[in-house]
Amino acid sequence: MVTVRQVKAARAMLGWSQDQLAAASGISKPTIARLETSDGEIGGYTGTRDKLIAALEAAGVIFIAENGEGPGVRLRKQRGGDAGLRPDHVTSENDG
Repeated sequence: MVTVRQVKAARAMLGWSQDQLAAASGISKPTIARLETSDGEIGGYTGTRDKLIAALEAAGVIFIAENGEGPGVRLRKQRGGDAGLRPDHVTSENDG
């Protein structure tokens, strides 16, 4: 299970604000802010949790499960020359 601290760490690693996570996930910023005030596993609706995790994973985050050393996050290695665009860099001009 993914924790609130993992979500915060993932946002920090990506350099994303709550606004950017909201845009990438389709979850409102107030909902993200409310979820991030708690501790432990991500609360709320399952669909909300799934959208947050999917958005972060699509941006390259790997969630590391508790393995005796504690849960964590890391970024996936960039492959090859063209890393593509991060969701926060997509504009109407380059979205195609």
